[in-house]
Amino acid sequence: MGGNQSWVREFTLIGFQLSAEMEGLLFWIFLLFYIFSLLANGTILGLICLDPRLHTPMYFFLSHLAVIDMSYASNNVPKMLATLVSQNRTISFVLCIMQTFLYMVFAHTECLILVAMSYDRFVAICHPLHYTVIMSWRVCTVLAVTSWSCGFIISLVHVTLLLRLPFCGPQEVNHLFCEILSVLKLACADTRLNQVVIFVACVFVLVGPLCLVLVSYTHILSAILTIQSGEGRRKAFSTCSSHLCVVGLFFGIAVVVYVVPDSSQREEQEKMLSLFHSLFNPMLNPVIYSLRNAQVKDAMWRALRKNGPR
Repeated sequence: MGGNQSWVREFTLIGFQLSAEMEGLLFWIFLLFYIFSLLANGTILGLICLDPRLHTPMYFFLSHLAVIDMSYASNNVPKMLATLVSQNRTISFVLCIMQTFLYMVFAHTECLILVAMSYDRFVAICHPLHYTVIMSWRVCTVLAVTSWSCGFIISLVHVTLLLRLPFCGPQEVNHLFCEILSVLKLACADTRLNQVVIFVACVFVLVGPLCLVLVSYTHILSAILTIQSGEGRRKAFSTCSSHLCVVGLFFGIAVVVYVVPDSSQREEQEKMLSLFHSLFNPMLNPVIYSLRNAQVKDAMWRALRKNGPR
């Protein structure tokens, strides 16, 4: 390697390149969305922990999803807010790599948690008599630990391969945060191995899980259609419709960003989609679950009555 191919100390995040007035407006919008995301997910997590009626496998996985969403947003949004308010777009190399690592950990883990949630709904709808046996707390714990472990290990592999690369300039990351594909473009070495590993990881934690979810919901839909009463079909579908909405949002955007072939014209679109993943999706998930889930709304009313004036 030449002398100019060395470790860099910092990167510059390009972002959206807007006017100062527009960035000031975005600061307040993003701040409100971020605060709402933390409060909404924190409320969901608190209700699940405090209400014994929500101590079921479905809400066990939902609590993990709430933790992931809060962590997701907290990994990327604070730096976005700091950039918007201070115009300082630089980020140290170490913080950039940490941001990349944590973003992948939470993204991979959320993919696998969503698959576990779809399996839970499959068992509940298609094998209701054996639900408590199949979805025991031991099985739920194994699924959750496996999801987090796989997310951590796969992300560690990505970062290890990334750290072996030299970065000799330019040092401008054309993104809102240190996303792995954008950082890889700055390496002045062969990145084919990194790209192959990213492709394999996409198959393992994105395409594969999406296929499993689709298979699960195909069986669920078939089982729902065999229910004789309309009320029974409505109740059965309502138990999984919220999860289906979250799955559609998460996997739809992820497939566009990481599976559809890249092009220079799509860079700005990918920034918007990644912003949706980091800011809007963590905010929408608790809204979807609370507005479309009767048990969560009932738990909320019980908590309000319990803590209200006597």
